[in-house]
Amino acid sequence: MSTLQTPAPRIDVRRAADRFTTKVDWLDSKHSFSFGHHYDPANVGHGLLLVNNDDVVRPGAGFDTHPHRDMEIVTWVMRGSLVHQDSTGHSGVIYPGLAQRMSAGTGILHSEKNDAWRISDAHAEHDEPVHFVQMWVLPDESGTTPGYEQLEIDDELMRGDLVPVASGMDKHAGNAAIRIQNRYAALYAARLAPGRSVTLPEAPYLHLFVPKGSVELEGAGALGEGDAVRFTAVGGNAVTATGDGAEILVWEMHAAMRG
Repeated sequence: MSTLQTPAPRIDVRRAADRFTTKVDWLDSKHSFSFGHHYDPANVGHGLLLVNNDDVVRPGAGFDTHPHRDMEIVTWVMRGSLVHQDSTGHSGVIYPGLAQRMSAGTGILHSEKNDAWRISDAHAEHDEPVHFVQMWVLPDESGTTPGYEQLEIDDELMRGDLVPVASGMDKHAGNAAIRIQNRYAALYAARLAPGRSVTLPEAPYLHLFVPKGSVELEGAGALGEGDAVRFTAVGGNAVTATGDGAEILVWEMHAAMRG
């Protein structure tokens, strides 16, 4: 990754309808960046963010066991529940308001499925799809020990502010945020009532994603569900909810992938 080059200021709005799409009988996935067989050399990431997948998985289905290496993977659920199981022995049900991070490190196997009733009698079988965003960020060191962490932040989200969800930055040390293995990156989330505003941080690279609802971005206008904005060398803009149920996910990044 690079921390030395000063990028030129830019605000780049990316609309939901322009994302790459993978659709099969059990999955409807929309990719903000190149992913799988979708490849565009001009769209391989922003800052340190390599993947921002907006996924809907039908009940009883999901991603079978597969490997990852040297990647920080954060999952954020908007609706339904997602079962995580991995080769380090961790398993759990991820639901709205529960943040989850998996560090792939030297190598990890995991699965993600919409089948909570199969691991616990506490969950009844259902016909509700799970809707979630999965985000991949490069670690600042390779070959680390694989790990898993989750954190309930629903109460903090009720306040309507930007809440640190996952961070490796020194300024969040000791805060109620999951630690990721990159000291140059942090993820925030906010649930905004109509008319509620938050101010984005300032950083060399920001990525704003609207997984639910609609908002107004100062200097860029209306953003709908699935829209994203890539900020370069600019920040401090206000984001205001224009409807019910708005959520935003914001990556603050002080480094970038090597070009």
